[in-house]
Amino acid sequence: MTVREIQDQKAVAREMYVQQAAHANADASAGPLRGATIYATESRRDYALESTADEFCEGADSSLLPVVQVAAANLMRVLRQLEVIAKRQAARIAFKAKGSILLLDLADILAVQAEGNYVSLRSRTNPYLVHESLSSMAEKLLPYGFVRIHRSVVVNISAVEEIQPLLTGEYRLRVKGGTEYLVSRTYKHNLRDLAQLWVGSERLCG
Repeated sequence: MTVREIQDQKAVAREMYVQQAAHANADASAGPLRGATIYATESRRDYALESTADEFCEGADSSLLPVVQVAAANLMRVLRQLEVIAKRQAARIAFKAKGSILLLDLADILAVQAEGNYVSLRSRTNPYLVHESLSSMAEKLLPYGFVRIHRSVVVNISAVEEIQPLLTGEYRLRVKGGTEYLVSRTYKHNLRDLAQLWVGSERLCG
């Protein structure tokens, strides 16, 4: 999916939200809804659509308010996920290697592993050594879909294929290509970030 396609999806999602708000207010006239916001009145029996553009305001059926609130929450969650995907797909990392400056797509990095005073960028093709601390790399990569699973390992969320719980309370994590990493108990709470939806148990990776 290209960045342009992701931006188009975000625009469509916003338009769907505005349309949902308009349909929820069955008694409202077809006034301007662009820039509209939804809020509950103090009586909690009504809500209104307020236009920030021209102060359009209409009463509405309060029975529809929860539906609109849930839709709005879902919309914002989807928009945040799309933004993370856009950053991950559009961003590249630049680093020095063997006297040159290389550019590598972040999506091609499966994991980052500490090796002394260096970190090893484990790409789909070759590993690259970079003179940087793992803590610094983990902080820089966090907005692009990378999570820390061990004091010496950071993984790309989109590269993880399997998680296996161990009797020690730790986990074994496998990324694309078959490489496995140990998830320590200190960082196991980060496993929740590997997927947007968990089903089957509320205690997964807890």
